[in-house]
Amino acid sequence: MLIDTTQINFFNGCITIPVPKHLITPLQALMQAVLNGKVLQVQINVKRKKRSLDANAYLWVLLGELARVLHTDKDELYLQMLERYGVYTHIVVKPQAVEKVKAEWKAVRELGPVIINGQTGIQLQCYFGSHTYDSKEFSRLLDGVIDECRALGLETRSDAELDRMLEEWGRKDG
Repeated sequence: MLIDTTQINFFNGCITIPVPKHLITPLQALMQAVLNGKVLQVQINVKRKKRSLDANAYLWVLLGELARVLHTDKDELYLQMLERYGVYTHIVVKPQAVEKVKAEWKAVRELGPVIINGQTGIQLQCYFGSHTYDSKEFSRLLDGVIDECRALGLETRSDAELDRMLEEWGRKDG
């Protein structure tokens, strides 16, 4: 269940959030589950802007054009662009777990062995897929791909059109 709200009250260790009327019945079912001994899992986050589908489609058009000029596959090129412009995290894993971890991430760069508390681990730089990006993160990726296209003389949308897409991100969820 997902609820968007700008109202939250905190009193005596409890929070109160107003909910739309159409969610009252499902919430009553959850209350009954708790009364029957079940545990609920609740997560509250600040809502972030999401990128527009238009921008995502445009990213893939550009990747297709770049792939054609560079004689490569657009999916492989996407992974290269994630490594250049994408969002990543560093993790350390046991040497025998490296291949399993690599299979779970869009792209992984092996940075080498490290010693932690006398144990050898492998440090990895793991890149998140762009479907997890907010508008700022996606904008960085798209801007990087646009720069790559322009460097090869490929036509891209005008700055005004790109600004329109960025404005759409802001209106969509913000």
